Amino acid sequence: MTSPSGNDERKPGFLPIETNWFDRLFISVVIWVALSLFWMRFIEPFGLSVWFAAAISAALGAYLVWKG
Repeated sequence: MTSPSGNDERKPGFLPIETNWFDRLFISVVIWVALSLFWMRFIEPFGLSVWFAAAISAALGAYLVWKG
């Protein structure tokens, strides 16, 4: 939303650093890879598919890009 002074300032999100949408997308991809590797090593041997990790990562990534 544009302020009356013409500045397009974004309200800061929950991340402790200043980011743009691409930074938040990159962080989401890194989290996706890390969670998938963790899942394949520790969780998948118990029978839960890596697709669960993909769904969790997609939801977390969408939230991070939108609100972060």
